[in-house]
Amino acid sequence: MSINTDFLKNRLKQLQSRKGVQANVWKPKPGETRIRIVPYKFNRENPFIELQWHWQFNGKNLVSPTSFGESDPIVEFAEKLRATGEAEDFKSAKDLYPKLRTYVPIVVRGEEDQGVKFWGFGITIYEALIKLMTDPEWGDITHPNTGRNIVVEFKTAKESGKDFPQTSIRPSPNQQKLTSDAKVLKSLLNDQVKITDVYNVLSYDELKDELESYLNSGSDTESSSTGDEVDTEYDSVEDSSDEDLDAVMNEFDDMIED
Repeated sequence: MSINTDFLKNRLKQLQSRKGVQANVWKPKPGETRIRIVPYKFNRENPFIELQWHWQFNGKNLVSPTSFGESDPIVEFAEKLRATGEAEDFKSAKDLYPKLRTYVPIVVRGEEDQGVKFWGFGITIYEALIKLMTDPEWGDITHPNTGRNIVVEFKTAKESGKDFPQTSIRPSPNQQKLTSDAKVLKSLLNDQVKITDVYNVLSYDELKDELESYLNSGSDTESSSTGDEVDTEYDSVEDSSDEDLDAVMNEFDDMIED
């Protein structure tokens, strides 16, 4: 019997992917943490990255290609089920559609040396951030020179007195430079990874194989350690800068105008 090298290569890919997630994704810890949303290198006009996820599908968390306007065999199958008009098929189809989770590139204050990470959150925090960023009284909170920090407060289920943990945000009233070090600033703005380098995106055929496996297994969605780790905590909202540096800022502004 020979060694299954294809299996080992795939397992290595999975392990490396998990390391990428751990190194590049930030999750709130109990208490308050100050962060700064920074411009996304790959889309200077919009820091928000929307990913559609198949949660615990076949024991894995899978990014849907619909996140990028591409075909998804799982969604196609769901559409076929929905088209039957049967109540049971309609319910099954609903469970197969991907769910939205949004990400922004951030820097954790006091940990700038760790570079830019991605913070993922649900619809409540997403809506709150959009309202904040479109309010002229706050201005562009992501701007490296005149932006603002955000305080993220995380409470465990026990602390919140509910069945789930909660996350709330509030913006800092004071504007603050991302950094006064031109070299660090340039690194934070330019040395970023794509979200697709953090979360593995399967091809159409690979997702089709996952779908077939899902159907053949009787739709067993028991948790697996081989899928991407995705933070799904509940959200709540709380009402609530020398010549070298200037040169980097001018370069940044030019990128926005292009």
